[in-house]
Amino acid sequence: MNMEAFDIVVKIIVLITAIPAHELAHGWMANKLGDPTAKNLGRLTMNPLAHLDPFGSLMLIFTGFGWAKPVPVNTRYFKNIKRDMAITALAGPIANMIIAFIFMVAYKIFILIVGTRDMMSPNTFLAIMYIMVTMITINVGLAVFNLLPIPPLDGSRLLTALLPYKLYVSVMKYEKFIMIALFIGLFTGLLRLPIQALADILLTLMDNLTGFLGHIM
Repeated sequence: MNMEAFDIVVKIIVLITAIPAHELAHGWMANKLGDPTAKNLGRLTMNPLAHLDPFGSLMLIFTGFGWAKPVPVNTRYFKNIKRDMAITALAGPIANMIIAFIFMVAYKIFILIVGTRDMMSPNTFLAIMYIMVTMITINVGLAVFNLLPIPPLDGSRLLTALLPYKLYVSVMKYEKFIMIALFIGLFTGLLRLPIQALADILLTLMDNLTGFLGHIM
C-alpha cells in the first residue's frame, strides 16, 4: 500500500472513532442534563452509521477537518438553558481532547518500550507511530475546528448559549453566507493556519502535561 492510500485508511479509522465519540459525548451530556432526545433517537452509540454526515466525512478525509450530523437537542428539558446548552456543546470537543490525550500518552509509552528494542519491523513500527500521531492531531484539530462559531459546528451552539437571543438571530440571518465562507476557507486552506495555530497550542500543552514520559513537540 502506498503512502497516500495508507493516509486515507488511517483517516477513515480516525473518522469512525473520533466522530462517533464526539457526537456520543453531546448526546450523553444532554441526557445527563435532562434531555433524552438523542437517547430516544439512538444517538448514544459509537456506531458510525448513526452519526456520520457524508459531506462532513469527505471533508475530514481530504482536509483533516469535518463534522457529523448534529445531535438534536430539545432545550425545554434543560433547567438552565444557556448553561446546559454550553455544557452540551463543549462535551464533543472535550471528548476529542480526551482521546488525543490518551493517544499521546500511549504514543510516548510506545516509544519508551518499543523504540529502543527490535520488537517489530521498522515498517510496522512507523505505521503504528503514524496512526497514533494522526489520532492525536486530527482529534485536536476536530476539537478546535468544531468550536468555530459557524453552523453546523458546536461553536454556533455556544453562540446560542452565550449571546442575547436578538443578537444571535441577527448573526444567524447570514447562516448560508457563513457556511459558504466556511467551505471556501476549507478548500482554499485559509482556515488551516489559524486552526493549526490553536491546535499547536493545545498539542504543546498536552505534551508538557505528559512531559514526564518525554516530549514530541
